[in-house]
Amino acid sequence: MADLTLARVVQTSSAYPSQWDAWTVEGQYLYLRYRHGVGSVERHPSDDIGTWDAEESELLVEWDDGTDGGVIELADFLAAAGLRFAPNTEVSGG
Repeated sequence: MADLTLARVVQTSSAYPSQWDAWTVEGQYLYLRYRHGVGSVERHPSDDIGTWDAEESELLVEWDDGTDGGVIELADFLAAAGLRFAPNTEVSGG
């Protein structure tokens, strides 16, 4: 599996579901989503949804916390998903 150290994170929804676009230090795009208590990290060729059916797309991490929740703080999501910030990670959006 690729390095899951994040260099940039943009929150695309702070409501239900919580979701973010993220890029690793290697430039790999990741889609982070938390809905119905299920968190997932998907790897895709880019943030262009039109590329998401490509061979390079893959579910990297998925978990169910049993809460049926739809809102999660980014720090809690990262801990559950096994992701981490690089020094000076850029976080924006919301």
